[in-house]
Amino acid sequence: MNPPILILRDIHLTFGGTPLLEGAELSVSEGERLCLVGRNGSGKSTLLKIAAGLIEADQGERFLQPGITLRYLPQEPDLSGHATVLDYVKSGLGPSDEEYRALYLLQQLGLTGDEDPGQLSGGEARRAALAHVLAPSPDILLLDEPTNHLDLPAIEWLEGELRDQRAALVMISHDRRFLENLSKVTTWLDAGLTRRLDKGFVEFEVWRDDIVEQEDRARHELNRKIARETVWLRQGVKARRTRNQGRLRALYALRKTRSEQRGQIGNVNLAVTAAENSGKLVAEAKNITKSFGDTCVVRNFSTRIQRGDRIGLIGPNGAGKTTLLNLLTGALAPDEGTVRLGANLDMVLLDQKRDSLDPNSTLEYALTGGGDSVSVQGKSKHVIGYMKDFLFAPNQARTPVGALSGGERGRLMLARALARPSNLLVLDEPTNDLDLETLDLLQEMLSDYAGTVLLVSHDRDFLDRVVTSVLAAEGAGLWTEYAGGYSDMLLQRGADLDTRAIIKETRARGSGDNTAATTGSKRKLSFKDKHALEKLPGRVEALQAEIGALQKALADPALYGSDPLSFENTAARLTAAETKLAKAEDDWIRLESLREELEGS
Repeated sequence: MNPPILILRDIHLTFGGTPLLEGAELSVSEGERLCLVGRNGSGKSTLLKIAAGLIEADQGERFLQPGITLRYLPQEPDLSGHATVLDYVKSGLGPSDEEYRALYLLQQLGLTGDEDPGQLSGGEARRAALAHVLAPSPDILLLDEPTNHLDLPAIEWLEGELRDQRAALVMISHDRRFLENLSKVTTWLDAGLTRRLDKGFVEFEVWRDDIVEQEDRARHELNRKIARETVWLRQGVKARRTRNQGRLRALYALRKTRSEQRGQIGNVNLAVTAAENSGKLVAEAKNITKSFGDTCVVRNFSTRIQRGDRIGLIGPNGAGKTTLLNLLTGALAPDEGTVRLGANLDMVLLDQKRDSLDPNSTLEYALTGGGDSVSVQGKSKHVIGYMKDFLFAPNQARTPVGALSGGERGRLMLARALARPSNLLVLDEPTNDLDLETLDLLQEMLSDYAGTVLLVSHDRDFLDRVVTSVLAAEGAGLWTEYAGGYSDMLLQRGADLDTRAIIKETRARGSGDNTAATTGSKRKLSFKDKHALEKLPGRVEALQAEIGALQKALADPALYGSDPLSFENTAARLTAAETKLAKAEDDWIRLESLREELEGS
């Protein structure tokens, strides 16, 4: 195993009198792929900031091997102080880094580099920040929720890019599939301490459950022992006896041990308030089309949704998922075609932007609208008890909504939505900022829900666990329905699924260029291929010169006799250079042929 290049040892940190980290540790070796997992509020982001050198711990040691380059991706990237996105990305480059890498990454992420950083959407800012940390090719990448605000094509591209990186990775993410595909080591942060598993996230949950079960048994045994000793204490202690004094001190020590234990954070109590059954037909769309200006986002689409269906909508940002959702629920009228809604529908909407939350209202008011109780499943429940179901402390009742974390706002939206009677749940990115345990409970609740679910999500694992069919954006306003979840859709479409083509076409329409959607605009070389084509002639010439010099050296008859080792090294270098030359010439011929083909098309 390679020696560590980044070490955090015995890290302690207290916020507002409450210990957050109490001896946490982290060790990262060269090329290691590590995921950092734990409940919302456990301190994962704080530990990552300490690793990045942005926060100083109250106690403990941070070691970064000299000469190691490190880049950190925060949850909320700050792009201020830069005139363009390209300027921001280039600001992360080192003296020896190549500028073309920044341009290539921006192109792959659907940006030009000319954008104003102050005018970017959340997804665009996230893509710019990814280019900023990836462009220098650092030794260590610290990534805090790298898939937040990214669509499926961008997530899958990012997976491939990180898989090819030589950098060590430390990742925090709620995207289970992302962690399963990339991680080789798991560090679990719980109760201020860390535990390390030298296996990827796919093995983590079974390991964690075993540890929790062992700790529960140990805690139960401790409680039993305290109870036995307390009974003995009540029967009377003869203070003169040294043995009894020792036993009393041992009892006090047991009580102190129990009081200092930090138990497991509880689980969210998800219970949906069901309305009366809807009619068998929930919605029927016939040949609907919707355009905005010259951009067609839904073209000649038909579907029939029945009670109990759980349908996922997927596609790149800007493909029209929310528009199609609004068409199917009657919130938006189609330009052509018809939408018929079924009888007795009680719809509840969970909005991904959380626009319905007033940042100035209190948590208590957001749940009750005034008063001190919430109606849940036909019964009145005190607001403090309902808050506890969603892991809010009683003293947060008067906390302004604007002061809540992303995960807390996500739980608040769930609490509001699930309290209302419904037989149709419309969920637009419900998984944002929720921890893995809450996602599991939400998935179980939706699987048992008797009503109908319409779900927009970029979480592949969540889609596979919940939905019965998928509506997928195919580009140019076309949508296709596939039976099963996300993985089933990939199997039905075949292994040649080209999501990058869909995202490029969608973003071309978004910028006002609609030719890709209507006439199949002329293809061009990618930036990477164009750059390679410009550099290859010089590389071929340099290799030819190197080969000539090596051949001349080997032609010296005295070389082998005077220095056999140098002769062998020179011969090996010649073989390697000839291999590189052959590949460079093949690449040059291939790209020249492709350029001629595209320019002639």
